[in-house]
Amino acid sequence: MKTSESQLKASAKWKKKNPLKQRNYQYGSYARKFIRDIATKEQLLSLQEMINKRLSQL
Repeated sequence: MKTSESQLKASAKWKKKNPLKQRNYQYGSYARKFIRDIATKEQLLSLQEMINKRLSQL
């Protein structure tokens, strides 16, 4: 199903108005893809340590 032109315009307008949110969504998507499909065991363990450190800071 093709996205309507009005929906594409609305999406572009939202992205222009909310660049920080858009960046966060995009980085999160990249991170999930990396973890799910690409990372090695060693990389996952390293990320786990980084996540635990970050969580303790919050």
